[in-house]
Amino acid sequence: MRHLNDKTPADVDLDKYQSEAEQHEYVEDLGAIDTEDSTRWLSVGVDIAEQGRAGTFIQKDCSVIHSKARQEGVEVMGISAAIKTHGWLAPYLWKHISPSKDQFTQAAKTKPHEGYFIRSLPGAKILQPVQACLYIAKEGFAQNVHNVIIAEEDSEMHIITGCSTSRHLITGLHVGVSEIYVKKNATLHFTMIHEWGEQINVRPRTAIHVEEGGVIVSNYISLHPVGSLQMSPVTILDGKGAVARFNSILVASAGCHLDVGATVYLNYPDTRAEIISRAITMGGTIIARGEMIGKVAGCKGHLECKGLILRDGLMHAIPELKGYVPGVEMSHEAAVGKIDQREIEYLMARGLDEDEAVSTIVRGFLNVDIEGLPSGLTAEIDRAVTETQKDMM
Repeated sequence: MRHLNDKTPADVDLDKYQSEAEQHEYVEDLGAIDTEDSTRWLSVGVDIAEQGRAGTFIQKDCSVIHSKARQEGVEVMGISAAIKTHGWLAPYLWKHISPSKDQFTQAAKTKPHEGYFIRSLPGAKILQPVQACLYIAKEGFAQNVHNVIIAEEDSEMHIITGCSTSRHLITGLHVGVSEIYVKKNATLHFTMIHEWGEQINVRPRTAIHVEEGGVIVSNYISLHPVGSLQMSPVTILDGKGAVARFNSILVASAGCHLDVGATVYLNYPDTRAEIISRAITMGGTIIARGEMIGKVAGCKGHLECKGLILRDGLMHAIPELKGYVPGVEMSHEAAVGKIDQREIEYLMARGLDEDEAVSTIVRGFLNVDIEGLPSGLTAEIDRAVTETQKDMM
């Protein structure tokens, strides 16, 4: 599989951040968690009550403060513990992401701060989501984590990762190296809800390997202010019938810079890929990327990027399709614009005031039909969208 070696600009000065933080105590009973922290976690879908959850992982700064599986067939632990537990795991780390890719992967390699290991065992059906929280509490801290997810053969798993910072935090950096393996005929639903801070820089680096008949559905949601975010997971569909679907819902307020994309290599017949983006700028910058590379006949892919400009900002859609042989089927659709005044007038004629009409249109725009999510997880996404509407109005 191709490494992620494309260079990215050194747009963040790592020397401005601290690489050490105090150790936080392990918390066996999540009910003892500070209310301020638990409230922040709940806003990104991580519930300390653990209702409807198959397992929980929580990391605060560089400390794993809780890690537990609540259902048979799933493993949840810190990456250091996982390496000690499983002698076979080490080759999975840095297999598809080169530490030399950029300064952020180098930092994750040389100054690591844990990360999670989540695995569904062969044949297991983990229908309730495993929840994972990566949380920054220390001012000016650079959190460098390395995560590994493995969906073993014929298994099914849902994961929700909620990433956030303490309310008092002003500056910080999150670097998240994630390597995801979807084995033969396995299905993984991976949902990320992020709520950082107005001066927090976020640099996820993700590689995904999908075997024959495997399915990865990745949902990314960023609706609140963040200083800058740059991410573009690379997925290799490395077996017949492998499928990748990416959905992103993005909102950028003034001062925010979001550069979000996905790249999918369709290397086998009957592979399919879909990249769907919904983005709204309220004065910030959004660069929505999507790239598909079709290598064999019989592969199919579709890119769709739609953006709304509610206040002066930048919406930049960059769809790319690369086909190398006859028989490749790939398409893209991109649209950037404003809310149609006729739609507002139509709703106002039916009794809504102007703010209610705009809110209704925005909600419909942000709603992306995501197949296969548990009802509880769908409710989490709906709640996040609803709260964002209130902020907009």
